Amino acid sequence: MLQKIQDRFAESIQTQIAAADLLPNVLQSAAQKLTACLLNGNKVIVCGHGRSYANAQLLVSNLLHRYDLSRPSLAAQLLHFDGMFASYLAQENDLDEIYKKQLQVIAKAGDIFVAFSPTGNETAILNAIHTANNEDLTIIAFTSSRNDHTQGLLAEDDCEISMPSLNEMRIIEGHQFCINVLCELIDNLLFNHSPPIRSTLC
Repeated sequence: MLQKIQDRFAESIQTQIAAADLLPNVLQSAAQKLTACLLNGNKVIVCGHGRSYANAQLLVSNLLHRYDLSRPSLAAQLLHFDGMFASYLAQENDLDEIYKKQLQVIAKAGDIFVAFSPTGNETAILNAIHTANNEDLTIIAFTSSRNDHTQGLLAEDDCEISMPSLNEMRIIEGHQFCINVLCELIDNLLFNHSPPIRSTLC
């Protein structure tokens, strides 16, 4: 049992080390896009499915309340997996449209859509990304090494934060770390008057 525990720590550390080489530029670019969106009076719309729903909630909570700094609330909205709404859609075999339908109603030009898709097989998330494209939203996608379906839907101006792992548990915990980094960067860009960071492509 102790060996298994040590193996899980080692696996997590190795994933983080690989991510530290791959993700700094895209995290910087995503933070800049999110900050510009908020400064322009737009909102961040966030979506996650299954285990990643908790990460979507975390990002929205950090923006609406605070991450580290005491500051005003930032405009963020979670696409909900509401029990009654989900039951109604499931009854009509439309459950995969649960996020798409919400996004179609609330999305406005200039908003950013953040999608958590650790496996790339979540049809409800893929449908929402299609809708975000139709609404001409910038997309920030939290993905992984196993995520070809989502990658094919992203445009050049979108950002893909791809954890270098095939293990869903390591992917989700890596996404949570990236959420914390993004929220810290947004706080600094908005309220600490840090020197401008040179923009990089995703």
